[in-house]
Amino acid sequence: MTGEMMVLPDIQPNLLQISRNTKPSPPPPSKSLVFGHTFTDHMLTVPWSAISGWSAPQIEPYGPLRLEPSSTVLHYAQTIFEGMKAYRDDTGKVTLFRPDMNMKRMNSSATRVALPNFNGDALLELIKELIRIDKHWIPKEPGHSLYVRPTLIGTQKAVGIGPPNEALLFVICSPVGPYYPNGFKPIALYGTTEYVRAAPGGTGAYKIGANYAPGVLPQKFAAHKGYQQNLWLHGPEHYLTEVGTMNMFVVFKKEDGSLELVTPPLDGMILPGITRDSVLALAREHVSGKKKLANLSDKLIISERPVTMSEVKSASLSGSLVELFGSGTAAVISPVDRIGYLGEDILIPTEEDGMGPVSRPIWKELVGRQMGTIESDWSVPVTQ
Repeated sequence: MTGEMMVLPDIQPNLLQISRNTKPSPPPPSKSLVFGHTFTDHMLTVPWSAISGWSAPQIEPYGPLRLEPSSTVLHYAQTIFEGMKAYRDDTGKVTLFRPDMNMKRMNSSATRVALPNFNGDALLELIKELIRIDKHWIPKEPGHSLYVRPTLIGTQKAVGIGPPNEALLFVICSPVGPYYPNGFKPIALYGTTEYVRAAPGGTGAYKIGANYAPGVLPQKFAAHKGYQQNLWLHGPEHYLTEVGTMNMFVVFKKEDGSLELVTPPLDGMILPGITRDSVLALAREHVSGKKKLANLSDKLIISERPVTMSEVKSASLSGSLVELFGSGTAAVISPVDRIGYLGEDILIPTEEDGMGPVSRPIWKELVGRQMGTIESDWSVPVTQ
């Protein structure tokens, strides 16, 4: 014995096995798409074990997974996932938007729940091949895309909590339309003081399945009160954290006329969203002069700092609250027009199209980069 630790095989794209669907389905009309309800003909699977590492990846017909009823994912929620989109531009070229960030975040989530890590570049190559096989499922209409859902689950056959000795990574794809097909509709938030999404030292900064199921009941509670989403608050000061399953931004007008774009810091309770990072990057490029955005104020301050409900309420009453919006993969930007908080509604300004003076120009640049109408190194080619 040498005493050296054995290095297990990582994901190896060169071992990919492809089994084509012999009974492919025709993609449905784009106008009939409901987010996350329609899936393409194929899926990617990559098994892992603590003894042999990552096995040969396989692209196979979309269908049920075989799981033992004792699989740890079914008992202890050992599951993580990502959400990303593939876009088709006017020339037919297909791209992914900043997929390297999804791979990095997925590995971070895996570490947090003791699931195996993997080579993100290798998985990305496999995802590209899956998309190439099912690229005819990507709608051609503007604002449409192919939603890509990589998932990693613990599959050890044992009713006992611990790091699993078996896992399965799989990827499925779903064609989706624009989140707001008929233009932006500002949403109303319920500033919940009854429930919390995350706490210090917890798992709020990771994209794990266990973070989402507990939000379903509070969502029903908010809907019963007439609000579309929860505004998650933290602590006795009622710090704003996230909007539903989105990151959150608020814009204040300062006494000197400048605008402050604020989002809560990544303190371990906030998911490090790719759209969040993109909004901040575009705002900072504008301020630095690297890439000016049309119709966005030059007097812009970008802050990652805590925000309390008392600050938002005071700004609303004084007229210094400019806008508040969520950001995420599904909606990109989601404007907010009111917050229900402690028995009253705090009103948020919105302009005629539902957006605001900061979110609108950032949204236009962001969507342009996603759809390929604006050249950017954020767009990673899948097909030429």
